[in-house]
Amino acid sequence: MTKLHWAIMITSLANIMAGRQLNGQFMSRFKNHWFWTSPEWMALVGLPIGWLFFQSTKLSYEHFGFAWNIRLIGFGIGTIIFGIMSFVFLKEIPTLKTLICLILAFCIILIQMTNVVGE
Repeated sequence: MTKLHWAIMITSLANIMAGRQLNGQFMSRFKNHWFWTSPEWMALVGLPIGWLFFQSTKLSYEHFGFAWNIRLIGFGIGTIIFGIMSFVFLKEIPTLKTLICLILAFCIILIQMTNVVGE
């Protein structure tokens, strides 16, 4: 597995964790739970998430030699994961406009993954 594959997997995991961290407060089964509504606990949960993003950025930079690639790939992955998690956990139905944005996010990921210099 290449460094890019690891970077994408780590970015995906970090986005899933961040999605739960930030939107857990709105999920019906967690809505009034002390943990999910505590800004202090959510700040602590952010530490390992930040570490995962750091590692993903490092691996991507080692793969591409540029910082922009993982930023845009991460944006696309984050948008897609947020869309899936909003649908599954918050029961938010995507509109046509949202579906088009998700398709564009996927296109951003594909474009950036093919942007390799020196291979």
